[in-house]
Amino acid sequence: MAMFALALVATGILTGLLAGAFGVGGGAVIVPVLYQFLTALKVDPALCMHIAVGTSLGIIIPTSIRSFLSHRKRGMVDMKLLRGWAVPVILGVILGALIADMMSSTGLKATFAVLALLVGVRLVLGTSGARLGADLPGEPARSLIGGAMGTLSTLMGIGGGTFGNTIMTLYGRPIHQAVATSSGLGVLISIPGAIGFIWSGWGVEGLPPLSLGFVNLLGVALVIPVSTLVAPLGVRLAHALKRRQLEMAFGIFLLIVAARFGYSLL
Repeated sequence: MAMFALALVATGILTGLLAGAFGVGGGAVIVPVLYQFLTALKVDPALCMHIAVGTSLGIIIPTSIRSFLSHRKRGMVDMKLLRGWAVPVILGVILGALIADMMSSTGLKATFAVLALLVGVRLVLGTSGARLGADLPGEPARSLIGGAMGTLSTLMGIGGGTFGNTIMTLYGRPIHQAVATSSGLGVLISIPGAIGFIWSGWGVEGLPPLSLGFVNLLGVALVIPVSTLVAPLGVRLAHALKRRQLEMAFGIFLLIVAARFGYSLL
């Protein structure tokens, strides 16, 4: 228990530092870092990836709610778009949880690696000025986009900001509105996503102490406050670098994670 708690504190430190520096919700950082610590602690390899993804979704719940309320207070959230996406995103989350339940840890790791590779390449190459259209497409394409974001985000254990920001900016939405509205996606994804991983992991043997299905409550309790305390250090680092440098750095981080996961699958 003590070793696991120390590993979680270390996860919180690394997560806070990287999330603060790269300006992400943390899921893309939490999952690979937590996975490495679970592996080092000799947790059943067949469970490590599911625990990392499920716990990440649990950690994102309070942070996404706080972020969404702050952005809404500033009037930056496109509530009409968010309401329109609510049902398809949640349905996508349910689909993602069902797919994850049927997948092996290897399959889930491969999925994370492929998606991290795609996002990492996008960040490294940059999409400044790239446009798919003047505004988001109408129905049914808009709902399909929402469902896809819900499914892919659940499989990665992230709050949807990475995909939401990308889609909205590619369709001409201002970056501040994209970030603010994507924070609402985090609420829509993290709550049902965490519930789905609790359900799919219920009664599974070999889970770490204080686990509720595939969501480790000790991880949620320790990572949130520690990462919150450390995040300002990452933010300070972010202010010392240009936005493009940060995109490159986070993209390279994701490419390293994708390569590490990909190599472990060989």
